[in-house]
Amino acid sequence: MSVNERVAGIVGPLVAARQLSLYDLELRGATLAVVVDREGGVDLDTISDLTRDVSRALDADDPMPGRYTLEVSSPGLERRLRTPAHFRGALGETVTVRVDGPDGPRRVRGVLAAADDTSCTVRDDDLVEHAISYPDIERARTVFEWGPPPRPKPARQRPEKKRVTP
Repeated sequence: MSVNERVAGIVGPLVAARQLSLYDLELRGATLAVVVDREGGVDLDTISDLTRDVSRALDADDPMPGRYTLEVSSPGLERRLRTPAHFRGALGETVTVRVDGPDGPRRVRGVLAAADDTSCTVRDDDLVEHAISYPDIERARTVFEWGPPPRPKPARQRPEKKRVTP
């Protein structure tokens, strides 16, 4: 059993007990990143409590040799897309994908139109569909689009002060 599988077996029940879903689990060097989510988002108290629970459980079971840093977070507004499940979950959203192709890296931005186990399709603003194989993706994330800027309020007119002459 791999380290990721052992850690997922420990972390998964703790995440589920708090009515969260495990969005991602990644070991990058000496950092273990646990990303959790739920409908409506995750608050800081929940992240703090889960961090303590995960830390205690990992200390007790010790599935990873040596020292490591534990990071527990939510995926945020602009979510990193790494697995086919991430891409399927982002269907219909605006994404940006950096592709490492034969002509060098290029960026594709548009609506995620399709995703399966081997590739995804991004429809750009010109309605051109780009089929991209997952192994060719260097980096991908959803894009949070802010609404239009608020209209400026008209300057408030101050009433003129009358001068009294003696």
